[in-house]
Order: sequence, then C-alpha cells, then structure tokens
Amino acid sequence: MTIANTCVLVAAVLPVVTMGLAKFSTAGKKVREGGYDNRNPRDWAARQEGWKARAAAAQHNGFEALPLFVFAVLAAQQAGLDQGRTDMLAIAFIVARLVYIAIYLANQGALRSLVWGVGLAITIAIFAPTLTLAL
Repeated sequence: MTIANTCVLVAAVLPVVTMGLAKFSTAGKKVREGGYDNRNPRDWAARQEGWKARAAAAQHNGFEALPLFVFAVLAAQQAGLDQGRTDMLAIAFIVARLVYIAIYLANQGALRSLVWGVGLAITIAIFAPTLTLAL
C-alpha cells in the first residue's frame, strides 16, 4: 500500500475520531445528564453546543472533503503520475485536515476557512496533472 493510500484511510477515519472526541467527553454521564445517546446519536449531536457542536460540524466537513480527496489519489495513481509527489501531497492534505480540525474546535472561523481552502488546493494539485494529460 502506498503512502497516499494510507492517507486515504486516515482521511476516512478522521471524521469518526473527530466526533469520537465529543462523544468521549461525555463518558460516564447518563443520557439524561447530557451523556452520549447511542439510541439517538444524531439527535444527541444536534443538541451539542460549543466545541462539541463544532466537532460534529468538522465531522460532516471531513466526510464532505473525503470523496474528492479519494478521487484525486486514485486518478493520480491511475494516470501513472509520480507516486512520490502524490504521496507528499496526500500527507500535506492530512496535515491540513488535522490543522483544520484543531482550528475548528478552537472556534477560529476565518483561519478555519483559509486552512479549508489550502486542503482543497492540495486535493486539486494531486490530480491536476491528470487534467492536462486528458487534453
């Protein structure tokens, strides 16, 4: 498995870990006291406030960013692009996502949007050479 493929796996797991932080923070609390409700997880997430609500939003965004990243890696590999370049950009994407999550949880909106844009640019850069090959 390539480094980029490993990054795809990490990118797929990051949203789960992000929301897991919010769920774990309520460990030991009963549902009626705000503890995690496994019977109604979406309702529980919708009732969260502060960093836990932002963790839920970051989870959603992680799942939204995932398909384009996966496609970029697969397209680059299918086109036979330099694997080292693809690997390095995939690592950069994961770093950007980790920074994005931290900034999101810290409630830094403008900076979060900037880092999101960096992640999008990295994703486009991964498969951008495949677009020129098609022309």
